[in-house]
Amino acid sequence: MINRPNKREREKAGRRAPEAHGNPDPEQTPTLSRNFLCTELIPGLVTPPQPRYGFSMRWTLPNILTLMRLVAAPGVAIIFLILPRPYADWVALILFVTAALTDWLDGYLARLWKQHSRFGAMLDPIADKAMVVIALATLMGLFGFQTLLILPVAAILFREVFVSGLREFLGNKAGTLSVTKLAKWKTTVQMVAIAVLFSYGIFEHHFGMNVIGMSPEIVAQIFAGELEDEFSLVALSQGAYWAYMCGLVLLWLAALLTVVTGADYLAKAMPHLREEPHD
Repeated sequence: MINRPNKREREKAGRRAPEAHGNPDPEQTPTLSRNFLCTELIPGLVTPPQPRYGFSMRWTLPNILTLMRLVAAPGVAIIFLILPRPYADWVALILFVTAALTDWLDGYLARLWKQHSRFGAMLDPIADKAMVVIALATLMGLFGFQTLLILPVAAILFREVFVSGLREFLGNKAGTLSVTKLAKWKTTVQMVAIAVLFSYGIFEHHFGMNVIGMSPEIVAQIFAGELEDEFSLVALSQGAYWAYMCGLVLLWLAALLTVVTGADYLAKAMPHLREEPHD
């Protein structure tokens, strides 16, 4: 009669098999994976769990543009601490407009080249909000607390904080608050309004620099057309006026769109905010 090994003896023999044959050479067995070696050659050995998540950011051009926009956001305010006006106004305007254009460009390139990434989806709204909030705070410092300016700014800032809080509370259900076309128009109007208001400082300071040394009588005669306007005082004055008025109107329009989109997001979030009935 042939004595067959029982189950425990077979398991012990399976564990001793690698010691008898030695460790396999990875170069000689390139097709054997780690899981195969653990589960087939060493019966009973459990494969150690592999990490489920890992951080591997893709350095694509759209992601780089988004990151540059995020870095440029505080530069709009810091530049006024470095350069005198109106040079700081020029740099802030160019920096803000360039960053605003990358907001459109990075999304376009990501769709064109199919380079969507989780990192870009996370960073893009953060960069947009940082740009708008820091730029509005800078404008408040430049213009002072004017009633016609502080009201739309307060509405915009309140909405940004409110919607961000809603998304954070909803967590995995935040997809119900996806960006709408009206919200995209709101962002566009905001950025145009901010850029126009930054241009006001350029007109204002160039006008102030050109009237240095002129008496009020001479300035009045130039505006009356009695003297030749060699320093473009009339054009600079009109440019400052229209930049301020147009920027203010656009900012109020942006505030209106802000309130409408904020109410829309709240309505979409309400089903997830209701208390569940208790037994």
